[in-house]
Amino acid sequence: MTDSPQSLPIQHLIEPHVQDLGGFQARRLLPSEILTLVGPFIFFDHLGPAVFPPGKGVDVRPHPHINLATVTYLFEGVLLHRDSVGSVQEIRPGAVNWMTAGRGIVHSERTPEAERNQSDTLHGIQTWVALPDEHEETEPWFRHHPATDLPTWEAAGVLFTLIAGAAYGYTSPVQTFSPMIYLDVQLAPGAQFTLPSHYTEQAVYSVTEGLQIAGVPLAQHRLAVLAGTEVTVSADRSARCIVIGGEPVGERHKWWNFVSSRRDRIEQAKQDWRSGRFAPVPEETEFIPLPEEPVRPAEQPM
Repeated sequence: MTDSPQSLPIQHLIEPHVQDLGGFQARRLLPSEILTLVGPFIFFDHLGPAVFPPGKGVDVRPHPHINLATVTYLFEGVLLHRDSVGSVQEIRPGAVNWMTAGRGIVHSERTPEAERNQSDTLHGIQTWVALPDEHEETEPWFRHHPATDLPTWEAAGVLFTLIAGAAYGYTSPVQTFSPMIYLDVQLAPGAQFTLPSHYTEQAVYSVTEGLQIAGVPLAQHRLAVLAGTEVTVSADRSARCIVIGGEPVGERHKWWNFVSSRRDRIEQAKQDWRSGRFAPVPEETEFIPLPEEPVRPAEQPM
């Protein structure tokens, strides 16, 4: 994790912390040692790409969350989501799974059985969004949005998909709790786009090589946290990036899968999970036990 050169309109340049999530790797960009949040985004994982042989796949056992929303967006592969409010939903590339934990929810994410009969690839982005103070204890809920629901548009060789929030005059149908931008951007060779400074905090993540910010190369797998100015993002080859950001929600504390504005709320959640007071996930018998403190990176599921 490094600070950016002073000549760039970048406040911080964050390198990933590579983690093993049980059979596949994830590059974790948020939270980092130098920055906890970008707008309301408090967690950012680039999953894979991971190739599973027949019979293998993702098995993230049931685990709890509070006071946040999880957002799953895939480039490749399939995941089956189950949760304690009774949701059962497959997610495929280009779709969005938004799960609001609120006062508390439990979920699992697994490769569907049908996909385990053959070689399978998983590649995508997992983010957590911190909920504003007044919505932290909202009732938990889950919603799925197929790829056809999301606004997409093309301009001068740049293909935009608005995952959540509002940008360039478009608004995603995904319900959010605070102003935000969450974009998937694919650029043809030589293409470029201008990212306005409409939000207090914004960042660009380089999914691939070939990107430049203000004409300076952005290495692959880096999160460039912008300094609050309008910037031009360009590509010298086919490239892809993710834009996140929004308005700050205030200080947040994070421990394991728990995020809250209140430390005592996290302590309560620990005791609730240890004592079995969270609602179970139907059809699931396994669960991830509360880890020993301090939490080790590999013990943090999606």
